[in-house]
Amino acid sequence: MVESRNPDFGYFANICFRLFGDRVKFWLTMNQPNLLAKFSYLNGWFPPGHCSEPFGNCAFGNSSIEPYIAGHNMILSHANVVSIYRNNYQERQGGYIGIAVSARWYEPLRNTTIDQLAVERAISFNVPWFLDPIILGDYPAEMRKILGPTLPEFTLKQKKKLHATKLDFIGLNHYSTWYVKDCIFSPCEMDPMDGDARVLSLVERDGVPIGKETGAPFFYDVPHGMEKAVMYYKQRYNNTPTYITENGVTLCLFYILKLK
Repeated sequence: MVESRNPDFGYFANICFRLFGDRVKFWLTMNQPNLLAKFSYLNGWFPPGHCSEPFGNCAFGNSSIEPYIAGHNMILSHANVVSIYRNNYQERQGGYIGIAVSARWYEPLRNTTIDQLAVERAISFNVPWFLDPIILGDYPAEMRKILGPTLPEFTLKQKKKLHATKLDFIGLNHYSTWYVKDCIFSPCEMDPMDGDARVLSLVERDGVPIGKETGAPFFYDVPHGMEKAVMYYKQRYNNTPTYITENGVTLCLFYILKLK
């Protein structure tokens, strides 16, 4: 079942391994699929532009279901490509294979239990959405609790496939850190990026920015956020080798959002 999810992607990856594997030693199956699934199917900012209220106003889409179907298929397609590399190229070419995820970090807006729990939910709907199934075998409990049956299930065969194709390394794309406010016990506006975790992400607390301003209006320089993110995922994923695959100036994303 895994193999049939996206045979074209596996075919493309196989060509890349065959043609460039003697020179490329570090492979990423995908770049921040957790971000792109939301941009495409939660808030509709990227093609195919699917979304629904209250996350966005699109002609088509269901923000409560489609991001997680897309993410599920991405995870299975990732596993298929890792299997192709491991079975046909890795031993001979001596390379490594992983995946890069968008690694936003979060701090509680207030030192309260509900905002601390909101941080846990926000984290779960970010990196662990993809890496928990790939490394630990299933989605985070926080996601299952909120989404229920709308979150796809992995079959036993798929779980075995994921277990057999674990990562050689994790790539973290980190740009900034946000405050998080609970939206379950204290209703608030629906956040287009983090609202599926029932939270609102903010860049200021009592009028004070979370860090030094950068070239983009919603991204601030928060060095301790990167350290906390790296150490958190180091512990969560049992010291899986980790690289910072993206970090720095955010002007590119700013212009994308500005044009939108």
